[in-house]
Amino acid sequence: MTVTTTLVPALFGLGTGLALIVAIGTQNAFLLRLGIAGSNRTIAVAVAVCAVSDAVLIAAGIVGIGALVETAPGAIVVIRYLGAAFLLAYGVFALVRVFRPKALVAASTGGITMKAAVLTIVALTWLNPHVYLDTLVFLGSVANQQGADARWWWGGGAIAASFLWFTSLGFGARLLRPFFARPNSWRVLDGLIAAVMLALGVRMAIGF
Repeated sequence: MTVTTTLVPALFGLGTGLALIVAIGTQNAFLLRLGIAGSNRTIAVAVAVCAVSDAVLIAAGIVGIGALVETAPGAIVVIRYLGAAFLLAYGVFALVRVFRPKALVAASTGGITMKAAVLTIVALTWLNPHVYLDTLVFLGSVANQQGADARWWWGGGAIAASFLWFTSLGFGARLLRPFFARPNSWRVLDGLIAAVMLALGVRMAIGF
């Protein structure tokens, strides 16, 4: 093995993975909110769920499961509608919080239990059809274009990108805690989250 077949593919995988996941989306929006107000343990579990889910999907794409997903459009349609319903519901709840903002206090856990946080993250991840297209199909396909020797190094870089991003987002959000000690700050954040969730929910529902 050489640098060309190991380090270079890994770095390209890392860059591609970051480019794909560093965006305003439902999963990132929820993790940001949780990172600001949640407990360290809850944040750690949520980050792990996000990163491990990506790792499983990317690895599955590399071994060829992405090709099976492309041949089962019916399954994607079902996931799309379930995901759209969940996003729209979550968006409505976020919109309600805009009119009932709360300040962040030292002992706050964000008003969400560990179980609720994990279930929400799981739903936002696995009920989003785009995650299958992005990881199983897109990243899996690009990884396999690197050749037999380099594809797992490329995939490892993409997986590392998920762990790096979600850890940074989940635990880096605590730096914003002083700002979110004011109710109006929560009103702005929840307004943005509601807009993202509702827009993506509608887009998912109509298949655009």
